[in-house]
Amino acid sequence: MWLFLKEKTDFFTAPLRVLHVAPEHCFIERFERLINLDYITADIESPLAKVKMDVHDIPFPENSFDVVFCNHVLEHVEDDIRACAEFNRVLKPSGWGILQSPVYPIEKTLEDKKITDPAERERIFGQRDHVRKFGKDYAERLRKSGLLIEENHFVKEISSAIVKQNALPSEEVIFVCRKGN
Repeated sequence: MWLFLKEKTDFFTAPLRVLHVAPEHCFIERFERLINLDYITADIESPLAKVKMDVHDIPFPENSFDVVFCNHVLEHVEDDIRACAEFNRVLKPSGWGILQSPVYPIEKTLEDKKITDPAERERIFGQRDHVRKFGKDYAERLRKSGLLIEENHFVKEISSAIVKQNALPSEEVIFVCRKGN
């Protein structure tokens, strides 16, 4: 993500208001030090986040953020489409974001709300607290929220030496969203 932000965006130079949901520890201090950012972290339970927030009901007005990051969250939430509709709502008209989740080599996302037993969730979805297993329809599914989703294959654009140096997965797709209607 860092390389993508550096090479493909103005993240490190433009004045941006950023919402980072479930912030990764490795980014928090680095992003907080960037003087161009108004950087807000949010999570429903993490003590690392500044704002306690449920992605189904984001407590910020429409058009509040230039950038939204939400990585490895949507496979945990009750309604991923509603959460993405909220991201769409709070993004500014020129806003964008990165929404990463594990995507499995299955055609269609597997979801069954009747599966509530943690052991069964682990067996079916891969982890005890996952409520779905995203398939190749991930981008198409998120578009139902109104977001515009681009499947960016950035890792294929950079040299194999950089891929190896950074231990990047060679098939990683970066799901970049933009505010839709």
